[in-house]
Amino acid sequence: MISALQRARNDICSTQVPRSVHCPRRCRSRIVYYIHVRFSPLAVTCAVAIIITAIIVTGCYHGSKPASIGTPAQEFTIKDSDRTVTLSQLRGKIVVLNFWATWCPPCIEEMPSLVQLQKQLQDRVTVLGVSVDDDADDYHKFLKDHGIDFLTVREGGTKTSTGVISSIANQYGTSKIPETYIIDRNGMIRRKFIGPVDWKQQEIVEYLSRLQ
Repeated sequence: MISALQRARNDICSTQVPRSVHCPRRCRSRIVYYIHVRFSPLAVTCAVAIIITAIIVTGCYHGSKPASIGTPAQEFTIKDSDRTVTLSQLRGKIVVLNFWATWCPPCIEEMPSLVQLQKQLQDRVTVLGVSVDDDADDYHKFLKDHGIDFLTVREGGTKTSTGVISSIANQYGTSKIPETYIIDRNGMIRRKFIGPVDWKQQEIVEYLSRLQ
């Protein structure tokens, strides 16, 4: 029994799940990737139980370490009717790069916490939302109606039955949204989150505050 638990702990040593992450029916196919945040032994044991239960009961899975982690974030420039954003212009700051759309319920779910994260960490972090909305009017209406005041730019894209076709998002390996990349001050990708995240979680805020 002890060896089985030890093996389970080793299996998740590089792929942790935040304590508040759960697998509701609507997210049964999502992966959540989150590593190297402080966890107590009890939290690790609970995470093992959550993962095993999720696999058996709901079909959720935690996947493996994305290949992009530890590599330079790919450069891009996006220009819409409001602004032009070039990723390299944000070098020297922690960037929370979020791909989203107004037609995506999980994206809408995490928007308020992204707004709160930007307000809480202020100039220590830059939240950059890249919208893959094809309709500019829907995009602008959403920003106004929901008070989205962090940095956003619309790339545009095509919604399909299997995800989204969008140049920059696909360049990062993203075809389903929301997905978020944490880019450090040197332009390296440090973390990837797949699916909606509560960005107000203490573990996440502390991690971003410590990141160099």
